Amino acid sequence: MALMTSKRVTHQWKNFEVFLSFRGEDTRLGFTGYLYQTLDRNGIKTFIDDKLRRGENISEEFLKIIENSMISIVVFSENYAFSTWCLDELVKIIECKKNDKMEVRPVFYNVNPSDVRNQKGKFGEALAKHEEKFKDNKKIQRWREALHEAANTFGWHYNQCCPESHFIQDIVKEVSNARFNCSPLFVARYPVGINDRVKAMLLDIESNDIHMVGIYGPSGIGKSTITKAIFNRIYDRFEGCSYLENVSEKSMTNDGIIKLQETLLLEILGDRNLKVDNKYRGINVIKKRLCCKRILLVIDDVNNLEQIENLLGEFDWLAYGSKIIITTRDKQLLSSFGKGHSTHKVQELNNEEALKLFSMYAFHRNEPMLGYCELADQFICYGEGLPLVLKIMGADLCGRPKCEWKSALDQYKEIPNKEIQKKLKRTYDGLGETEQDIFLDIACFFKGLNKDYVVDILEGCNLYPVYGIQKLIDKCLIIVDQFNKLMMHGLIQQMGWEIVRQESPKKPKKRSRIWCYEDALSVLTEDEGSDEIQGIMLRSPEPIKKQFKVGFSKMKNLRFLIVCNVHICGDLEYLPNTLRLLDWSEYPLSSLPSTFCPQKIVALQMPQSNIRLDRLLKSLQSQTLKYMDFRSCEYITKLPDLSMSTPNLKELALSDCNNLVEVHQSVGRLNKLVVWDLKGCSELQLLPDCLMMKSLEYFNVLYCSKLKKFPNIHPEMKSLKYLEIGETSISVLPPSFGNLTRLKTILFGSYDYLLHLPISIYELQHLSDLGLYGTVIFPKEFRYIFPSLIKLTLSFFEIRSEVDFILTSCCTRTLKYLYIYNSNAVTLPERIIILPAYIRFILREDLNSDEDECNGLWFSSSDFSIHVTEFHKRETKYLNSDLEDTRCGYEIVAPGNMIPVLFEHRSGGSISFWIGSEFHTLALCFAFDLPRGNNYSYICDVHISINGFKRELKAQLFEEMYIGHLWFYYIPQSSLQQLFIDLNLDSWNFVKVLCRISCWTSESTKLPPIIRRCGVRQICGCRSEDSIIGVKPANHPLDSIFSDEDELDMGMSLADHPSGKQ
Repeated sequence: MALMTSKRVTHQWKNFEVFLSFRGEDTRLGFTGYLYQTLDRNGIKTFIDDKLRRGENISEEFLKIIENSMISIVVFSENYAFSTWCLDELVKIIECKKNDKMEVRPVFYNVNPSDVRNQKGKFGEALAKHEEKFKDNKKIQRWREALHEAANTFGWHYNQCCPESHFIQDIVKEVSNARFNCSPLFVARYPVGINDRVKAMLLDIESNDIHMVGIYGPSGIGKSTITKAIFNRIYDRFEGCSYLENVSEKSMTNDGIIKLQETLLLEILGDRNLKVDNKYRGINVIKKRLCCKRILLVIDDVNNLEQIENLLGEFDWLAYGSKIIITTRDKQLLSSFGKGHSTHKVQELNNEEALKLFSMYAFHRNEPMLGYCELADQFICYGEGLPLVLKIMGADLCGRPKCEWKSALDQYKEIPNKEIQKKLKRTYDGLGETEQDIFLDIACFFKGLNKDYVVDILEGCNLYPVYGIQKLIDKCLIIVDQFNKLMMHGLIQQMGWEIVRQESPKKPKKRSRIWCYEDALSVLTEDEGSDEIQGIMLRSPEPIKKQFKVGFSKMKNLRFLIVCNVHICGDLEYLPNTLRLLDWSEYPLSSLPSTFCPQKIVALQMPQSNIRLDRLLKSLQSQTLKYMDFRSCEYITKLPDLSMSTPNLKELALSDCNNLVEVHQSVGRLNKLVVWDLKGCSELQLLPDCLMMKSLEYFNVLYCSKLKKFPNIHPEMKSLKYLEIGETSISVLPPSFGNLTRLKTILFGSYDYLLHLPISIYELQHLSDLGLYGTVIFPKEFRYIFPSLIKLTLSFFEIRSEVDFILTSCCTRTLKYLYIYNSNAVTLPERIIILPAYIRFILREDLNSDEDECNGLWFSSSDFSIHVTEFHKRETKYLNSDLEDTRCGYEIVAPGNMIPVLFEHRSGGSISFWIGSEFHTLALCFAFDLPRGNNYSYICDVHISINGFKRELKAQLFEEMYIGHLWFYYIPQSSLQQLFIDLNLDSWNFVKVLCRISCWTSESTKLPPIIRRCGVRQICGCRSEDSIIGVKPANHPLDSIFSDEDELDMGMSLADHPSGKQ
């Protein structure tokens, strides 16, 4: 009989695994004594009460022992019920059972279970005797109910039908099985970062309904570790639980599948005699035997749906409250479950977690040893947050001197650790041949590039990338970031490199792809190519000039050729016609080889080259060419007819072609063109008379200073969304400009010329981003003219009346961002409606000042750019699909360094105060002081803590600031509630706002930017004097938590507290 109840005991570490309840005079020296000895010999920690002194009443000490036991075995013998101690003990045991704190199993030793259940025979006599002695009917009733409840519980009945020793062995065997199956799993030697990730997933798992939870991520990310931690948290809330690991590996054979099925049945039912003869019958056995049980099942490491079906069949039989947790490297697999499931992607460790985990393995402490910090940081950077990698590297380096650390790092970067490579390569091995080719192409050549661009190139290779790239995303091998770029973890990329390297470890010319600069240089200079090479990239880390004859004659299957940062001085006689991508910056010749006639070329990228377009296009006739990049090509003077040579062109980049004068009329009719960039073509004078480009979305003629006429717009040109025509000589836009009805972003105007806009400008009802440079004259027939406007930028305005009109007419209620630069004529009109009255008032208040400092960490320009990259990664979590910040609030950056008087303020970068039991809107103000004559860029971090619970409020990047300024940040009540959604406010709550400059750079000084003061004001919907922000109440419990220094930070007077106004 399986030792299993309808509910498992609530998870709590217990002092004893088994508690024995028995009548001493009946069985202490016989059955119970032998049972205790056998349990003890089998390593089962068991309590027997032979050392406690008995009395009339059961002691509190004894009750605690019962509560701290997992299983209670009640030995009902002939005289059990005559003992009031035993009966009281039984009442407590049944109470624990009902509260899911204990499992109870009766042993009916030479007594009839029905006598116990119905209090007949000796049990009836005992209760009758107690009724005569005690007049407490309630106590007698509790005893009767406890006996009835215990007798109705499954247990063991001994009636001398077998040797007593065999009977005891059967009990111990079942207890041992139950003890084993109920035991928590080993999670990790150092479970760094586990708790935070587990908490995020428990919300779904702790629901009462049937729920399937999918946990996915790449190999080595910690899916199994997190799942084991979740299992330990909740396993004892279910009637049965099972953790099946390495399911994909064990499911490779029928015998392996059957073994998994039997393990599942054993762990939940505890019956070692239950066997399965084939996998199909096993599915039905699992359904039949488990359909009435509320179970927890973890299926770890699954890579196809059949592996789950072999265990669960159609998923329709699960009992209410059951939970299934599945870990996989394939996100798409989890979409097969339909309703009642949720998915969670496991995130990499952050730098702090990664350093701690690595240090625990490398130094057996949570931080590096003195002198190893810089080296440790390099390994953390290499590991990119993968726990498996950090663990392997840390254990490998433990106890080694610095010289070996440096050598090991160099080797890791060149040749990955075999254990790491084997683990990461499992997902790659499960791909189809086409997906493997796509993965290797991206790893070697296309990481960081636009997805649509890569898709077009790979479609030209017949690799079906729309489907294949999504498969790689589902398998967690690549991701598409918020800018539509293909990205992959550095170690996954290195895994791809190693797969290619292993094709021919000693001879690069025999590999399918060459991306390493030294290997590519060797193959090209020595003409060592081969038909195996499909792609080659010659990219020098620093600009270099090389004199050699480039040889491609042996590379008949070359698809990709990329040359960057290498100026080759030599002839080029041959290029393979199999090329889909030719990307050659600073191409030295004026034309391509005469024999080069690629029929499947997709992209021709040749910026800063000596190429002449007229010569190139005479020989190049391609229906497949979609991308041409000739930026900064000084020999291009005219853009010729492209309608015949490249009719399917999607992107044409000609920016900074300083000698380009004229564009052929036919270019204005390229219906497939999506992006056309002419920015910085300073000599450009003639565009097509009319633009009739149905697909064009981006058009840029910024800084085309000699361009005087803007083309007419055909009515069918409806796709344009982004247009820049600033700093040209254009003074009038054509009436047909209003045909650009889908336009969302536009920048126009000039410092030297007035630009008169046509009345049709008001047809641009979808305009969301408007940039005005110099002086732009609007027709004045309408007001509130752009109903979708979100962002307005004004630069170098000098006509006050025009500025006033723009601010009063363009600033609709949708406006979120207003930027004003170098415009002395600008004032904020009274009737401007974009800002709350409170904020508008701030800008007109008298100001005061004080002195203090808060310095940030200085970086060189190059190092600072790395930190800016990390800043953007961190901040993108707040962006929606339109790349808009989802955090509500208002911000203003204005000149000055004095905080308005209506703010309570303090010197430096922090301020503390007390609030009442409700959140209200907060207005913050920070005053920055910059040494004059210097240009600064810096990142400012703002954190807020309530009762010690700290949250990041905002990280702000300030770029190219050269005077002191104020930063106002206005946080609505709803945003604060969301930020502290898991915090219940007390009647009084201690709040601290901390602002610091985390890093900064300046090319002209090492004097830091300074936060002089910070201010705060709480805004509530009531009268200002009712704002509950003030001094700490006397003798508050939080006194012991916060320091005297925090108290000194408080900027509120007693008058601000409601109690101070009486």
